Formats: sequence, structure tokens, C-alpha cells
Amino acid sequence: MRGQVKTIRVMTYNVHHCLGSDGRFDAGRVVQVIDQGGADIIALQDLQSATEKGTLAHFGRALGMNSYAGSPDSPLGFLSQLSLQGVQEYPLGAGGICLRGDTCIGGKRLHLFNVRLGSTDRGRQIASLLGPELLGSRSVSCPTLVLGDFSDLWWGAGNLNLALSLEKVGRPLWSATYPARFPLAARDRIYLRGGLRVLDYRVLRHRLARQGSTHLPFLVTVQVVDPRTHLKVEKLHRNRMETAPG
Repeated sequence: MRGQVKTIRVMTYNVHHCLGSDGRFDAGRVVQVIDQGGADIIALQDLQSATEKGTLAHFGRALGMNSYAGSPDSPLGFLSQLSLQGVQEYPLGAGGICLRGDTCIGGKRLHLFNVRLGSTDRGRQIASLLGPELLGSRSVSCPTLVLGDFSDLWWGAGNLNLALSLEKVGRPLWSATYPARFPLAARDRIYLRGGLRVLDYRVLRHRLARQGSTHLPFLVTVQVVDPRTHLKVEKLHRNRMETAPG
């Protein structure tokens, strides 16, 4: 018997209003960078733009993906090859914001939290994120991905609570995303919880990615696994070992 396992690739990317590290506005570069990542779902931050070409709807049309936002002028959005349900925006206080949505992978629900924290009072914002309305809610009981721009260069306020509640993807030296030209800090991060197994993670560091925004995109590939099936298989294997001859 094999567990029901599905694979999904997810990206987080702060597009910095399509203003590149070279000081030039170019929404086309951002579209190319997103496309080269090959992700099934993309969590975008800092989407506000002076032109229509920098909007979430434009990205969706250019990439042939569904677009989801909490409000028309929101700085956060999802692009997805999959259908998302229950997309809703939540303020975290002090300029922080979270966009939540759910999807279905292999018959199992996956919770997605797209986060953009403010640079001040981060402890309060993270407490809100972990609180009863969001990650602390009883309704958030399925595999969960939390991803976005956490707005800290090193060890910021509230990070200990994040580390105690969620599993971080990547190591600081290999997952640095900011600033794009010479990344030193893992400001853009992905956390997970529940029946998820990390298969691969990487930061896009090619020339176009270094120019397209002041942040680099961070991707993770995960398997969504039904833990009940794995428990049955584990129990079966243990019983076989107990009854094996010799």
C-alpha cells in the first residue's frame, strides 16, 4: 500500500513594485523571472505599481495563471495554476499584512499564508500571525505553508516564536534573498507545518532575477502526504519485523 503523495512547487517573491535593483521599472522582467521559476503557486508582495503592467491581474494574464487578491489595491497576491478558495486578507498591525488561501492537493487541503511584515513592532505582527484568528485557529489543521517577506535582516523580534511554531525551509547562507545584487540576508522565507516533506529548495540567482527586483525569489518543492496512511505502513512494517524468523 502506498500513501497518497502529491508534489507542489511554491515561490515567494517580493517584486518591489517592479522597480529593479538597477532602478528601472520593468514589469516584463518580473514576468520572466516568475515564469522561469516554474512554480505552481506564487505568493507575491509589494505589488502596488504606477502602471497597469505591474498589477497582479496583468501578471496573471501574461503567465496564464489564476490571480487572487484580498482587495483591488492590496500589496499581496497569489498566482496559481490551481484553484484557491477562501482567499482573505488580514491586518497584522504596524503595517503587517497576511493573505490567506486554501487549495486542494491530492484530495487533501493545503493552507497558504502570504505574509508581508512591517519593519517596526514585528513581535506584535508575528503574535497576530500565530494567534487564534490565523495560524492558531482550530480550522487550520491541515498541512500549512507560510511564506513571504519577513522584513528583517538578521534575527528580528518574534522570530523565536516562529521557530517554535513552524519549521523553517533552508539555511541562512543558502537561502539569502536580500539585497538582490549581493544577497546577505534571508529576508524572504518559507515555513511549513503538518504533513509536508521538503524535496528541494532554491533561490533564483541568475542575472535577470538579480535585476528584476531588490529581492530574489525563493522556491520550495514539497510533497503533501496523508499521515494516516504512513502510520498504517509503519505499523505493518513493525509487525513484520516482530514475526520474522531468526
